[in-house]
Amino acid sequence: MKLSLTLFLGITLSCALPPRSCAADGGSAKGSEDAILSKIDQLQGQLDELRQELAALRNQRSAVPPATAAATFAEAAPVQNLVSEPQQPAAPEKKTAAEPFAFADFTWLTGNARTKESPLDSKVFTGEVRVDVDYVADLNRPADHTIGGSSEIFRSNEVQVTQMGVGGDFHYANVRGRLMTQFGMYSFTTPRNDASPARGQWNLDGAYRYISEAYGGYHINKLHGINIDAGIFMSYVGLFSYYQFDNWAYQPSYVSSNTPWFFNGLRIQIFPSDKLKIEPWIVNGWQSYGKFNKAPGLGMQILYRPTGALSILSNNYWGTDTLGNPDRKRIHTDDSVQVKYYDKPDKGLDKGAFTFTFDAGCEYGGGVSCKGGTPASPSQYFLGFMAYNRFWFHKDLFGFTLGGGAITNPGRYLVLIPPINGATAFSGTPYFTANPGDPYKAWDASATFDYMPTQFLTFRWEANHRASNVPYFSGQGGITPPGGNTGAPGSFVQGFFPDLRKRENRFTFAILVKL
Repeated sequence: MKLSLTLFLGITLSCALPPRSCAADGGSAKGSEDAILSKIDQLQGQLDELRQELAALRNQRSAVPPATAAATFAEAAPVQNLVSEPQQPAAPEKKTAAEPFAFADFTWLTGNARTKESPLDSKVFTGEVRVDVDYVADLNRPADHTIGGSSEIFRSNEVQVTQMGVGGDFHYANVRGRLMTQFGMYSFTTPRNDASPARGQWNLDGAYRYISEAYGGYHINKLHGINIDAGIFMSYVGLFSYYQFDNWAYQPSYVSSNTPWFFNGLRIQIFPSDKLKIEPWIVNGWQSYGKFNKAPGLGMQILYRPTGALSILSNNYWGTDTLGNPDRKRIHTDDSVQVKYYDKPDKGLDKGAFTFTFDAGCEYGGGVSCKGGTPASPSQYFLGFMAYNRFWFHKDLFGFTLGGGAITNPGRYLVLIPPINGATAFSGTPYFTANPGDPYKAWDASATFDYMPTQFLTFRWEANHRASNVPYFSGQGGITPPGGNTGAPGSFVQGFFPDLRKRENRFTFAILVKL
């Protein structure tokens, strides 16, 4: 712009003279020529100065940040908005808390399903199907095919559907829920071990019979997550899962088989870190659909997994769980450790792990005491342990587990009542009493072989030996009166005596599916 203006002014000033000035006559012609040449020299000098200014301006633009250069150019040409306003720097992205227990693969644990994916997954629902079918050969050969004293095995020398469940997990906008149905043997045998429906009406054992898990809740994005759930949920007191597919063995030892599988109430899962869970419970009672008395059951689970090879679990419980006896209180602690001590995926023996569980508890008040019992107030307590060691072979295609455990439970308040003449936890039976101080000691051992062709299927073979200090297991004569169950459930039948033994040996074959 400067150059054009200067040339325009120079030419205008040179030629804007009176007509006579530009005439070429005589001596004035030479003077005029010299004046024009002088003017040309002057213009040439100005042109050189403008070129130098232009070069300096270009150098300046290349030396400043783009935003400054754009602003300079905008000032030089205000008639056009050639650049937008400088953008503000983007806010730093907020760091998301790590998902709990996602830092390692924990599918090796007993009590955890080994599946790593779900073929029934979607944005708002993850479906789940479970099938557990077994065949049991009891060497006692009970005539009525009825097996007592187990919460997982119920019939001998027959193919039975122990559990058939369909359900899954709902998850949308922090709202969560889970439903898992149960059909087959579990839908009858699990409710019979709960005496709480005898208090009041509405047939609670029928209302919940076909449900193993049913809860809804909300996820709070604080710490590493907080879940608040209400309904029926798994208790995992005793370490083993309610579902055999998730476990290293089909028949768990007494510590796990005689402790609760579910709670009905409220739980709050708090994850202070991705390696720790603290889970308080406010529930109706010890594996109960309703309350046995007025007070609720209270408890807490603490789960700590500092590495991918170690899991530490502690469950603690307090409640009033003797029907119609609110003065009798129950306390219980269940503590487990699981260790993966060998992990070499490329070897024939590719993995090894063990678990040890210790349980202790007692009842006090209402006619019993924890220790120092007297005939008027017998000692009533529970002590037990179980231990298992598992090996995996050929890239987890095969598994082999050895294990067992023992309990002592005077008063028998956690011992499963044998279903003699249809006895239930509420009815009891005169053939196997559960009076304060009644002795009970038992131990067991098992060997389990698994063939796992896919992550969704297990073929399982297992041998079990179980023993007790009092007759408890079904013998050859069975535990059913000759004409079938007679009178009220569990009642005495004139002339009938069940065949109870102190030993039981059996073999189990099961097909377990989880999708």
